[in-house]
Amino acid sequence: MTPLSVLDLSPIAAGSNAAQSLRNSLDLAQNAERLGYNRLWLAEHHNMRGIASAATAVVIAHVAAGTSKIRLGAGGIMLPNHSPLMVAEAFGTLACLHPGRIDLGVGRAPGTDQITAKALRRNLDQDINGFPQDVVELMGYFRDAEPGQRVIAVPGAGLKVPVWILGSSLFGAQLAAALGLPYAFASHFAPAEMERAIEIYRARFEPSEHLDKPYVMLGLNVFAAKTDDEAKLLQSSQQQAFVNLRTGKPGPLPAPAKGYEDTLDLHAKAILRQALSCSVVGSAATVKAGVEDFIQRTGADEIMVTGQIFDHKARIRSYEILAETMIQPVQSEPLSRLA
Repeated sequence: MTPLSVLDLSPIAAGSNAAQSLRNSLDLAQNAERLGYNRLWLAEHHNMRGIASAATAVVIAHVAAGTSKIRLGAGGIMLPNHSPLMVAEAFGTLACLHPGRIDLGVGRAPGTDQITAKALRRNLDQDINGFPQDVVELMGYFRDAEPGQRVIAVPGAGLKVPVWILGSSLFGAQLAAALGLPYAFASHFAPAEMERAIEIYRARFEPSEHLDKPYVMLGLNVFAAKTDDEAKLLQSSQQQAFVNLRTGKPGPLPAPAKGYEDTLDLHAKAILRQALSCSVVGSAATVKAGVEDFIQRTGADEIMVTGQIFDHKARIRSYEILAETMIQPVQSEPLSRLA
């Protein structure tokens, strides 16, 4: 069985608030643990009125304190927004508090717009091409401190927190391959270069102390319900949110809207068709067939499922349906292989 995991953006539904979203994130993690999902990651986004996970490490700590077995991590930390030392200290702290359960996925995008990026960093003089060096520096802080080392991550040194490279382009694939790290591709919202990125990563992978062979995790939108029509209605919240974002009108996650796609012009339909093509929507049988086809087509080592569903109970039920059809008790990847 291919392991299934969960990506949670801690969505803020219209009419709700961030506090409720963070409580929902804990409840989702507890249910994911109960259902046998392999890991749950939270993502760093800023200045987004529909996403509550901006302080990603803090939310991970909240979720980790309320669970006991499921692996937790960042999918991801946007490294250009932070110094590698501060990230190492934050995730070193998490690893001390919850040993053997913490992952660290890192990306080079800002996770927001350029104005907000400037507010985060105060200036944008930092060269984005420095991302590989920042990743190497970050990993260095998780190694055992050497005699005479002037800067040490405390906590962090010696904890060997597993680092993943996140990406939606060929750049991340090449970097993950060169460093011998596991690779997570954002096919759930940017699938255009998925197949080529997987091909490059696998072909150029260099075995390392972290990983002996390539390991690919792919994002997949899944909306499961009692019937295909009900699942399509649930999906309409994500479709609305995505069109709103791409047309400069971001906001809270909208309530479902029956027949939403029929109201869109050709440009908006093209946005959804291109960005959300890696989606499986329907009843248990439809979802099972769709997920199995995606795994067979891509050869993914792991699938990270996400679903922006307005009603939290319906979101939990969607993950339950997927688990009931796709998850059997499986042993998680040995930590040594993904460390």
